[in-house]
Amino acid sequence: MEEKVAKLLDDAKKAFEAAGSLKELEDLRVRYLGKKGEVTALLKSLGTLPAEERPAAGNAVNRARKEIEDLVKTRKSQVQVEERSQQVRRQALDVSLPGVRRDRGHRHPVTKVMDEVLDIFAGLGFSVRVGPEVEKDYYNFEALNFPKDHPARDMQDTFFIKEDVVLRTHTSPVQIRTMESEDPPLRIVSPGKVYRHDYDVSHSPMFHQVEGFMVDEGVAFSDLKGVLVEFIHQYFGREVPVRFRPSFFPFTEPSAEVDMGCVMCHGKGCRVCKNTGWVEILGSGMIHPEVFRYVGYDSEKYSGFAFGVGMERVAMLHYGIDDIRLFYENDMRFLEQF
Repeated sequence: MEEKVAKLLDDAKKAFEAAGSLKELEDLRVRYLGKKGEVTALLKSLGTLPAEERPAAGNAVNRARKEIEDLVKTRKSQVQVEERSQQVRRQALDVSLPGVRRDRGHRHPVTKVMDEVLDIFAGLGFSVRVGPEVEKDYYNFEALNFPKDHPARDMQDTFFIKEDVVLRTHTSPVQIRTMESEDPPLRIVSPGKVYRHDYDVSHSPMFHQVEGFMVDEGVAFSDLKGVLVEFIHQYFGREVPVRFRPSFFPFTEPSAEVDMGCVMCHGKGCRVCKNTGWVEILGSGMIHPEVFRYVGYDSEKYSGFAFGVGMERVAMLHYGIDDIRLFYENDMRFLEQF
């Protein structure tokens, strides 16, 4: 029995010294001290010995168990220290290593263009108002002179949330909300996201628009022309020609599309301007008397104009971009150019 105990201790010491992790130590503890371990097996074998040999053999096995328990405790502390040291070494900061360049974020090109456009209108005396993107049908259509059965509603490819709730198709509802709560004179621009069920190289289901309007006594079409021509000249250059074409919008009368000389070919004709030398930049007109009736303004006393310009359209012309979808693909090669 003493030889078995001596060999068991010798094997245990070698095994514990070789253990390099807490898991290996736990496996060894179970191997030697567990319910089915080698020390337990020796204790159970004492019954096979002669009675006079059992006390000495039992003492030897118990001393062996105590030594192995001490081995477990000592080696566990050592392994824990070693593992902590390795962890510290792995996480150590080497200040002699070269730094890693971190790219700085910057404004999206559409956001940049919108800020620049708003700055121009601020210089022309306009204030900013905003409104909800999920809008009531009343503000998006009805109060803007779109009756329920009006064919002009077909001009808008609308996302309906409910029968009377939509994702706004323009920022013009802010015009109604502002006039309901404020009295003239007003000179307002309202930037924001708008939504239409359309998607191709020149249309996106979500895009950005700046709506603007001015209401006061004696506001004329010449004021509209003066403001919009000044905006285009400030943003695209004084040499860019501007023209107004008759058009139709339910909430303005008379209405006009505004074209500017093509900045790609400078009027010579190209794919962007369809070889006409002109590109459409925005829609505008004098506010319809019916719109004033909805907000309680006296159309005999007040007049006004309104306009709407798409920021993606302005950005595409400003930067020479031919596909609106590039703005929303998050391609860093594209975005880093701005």
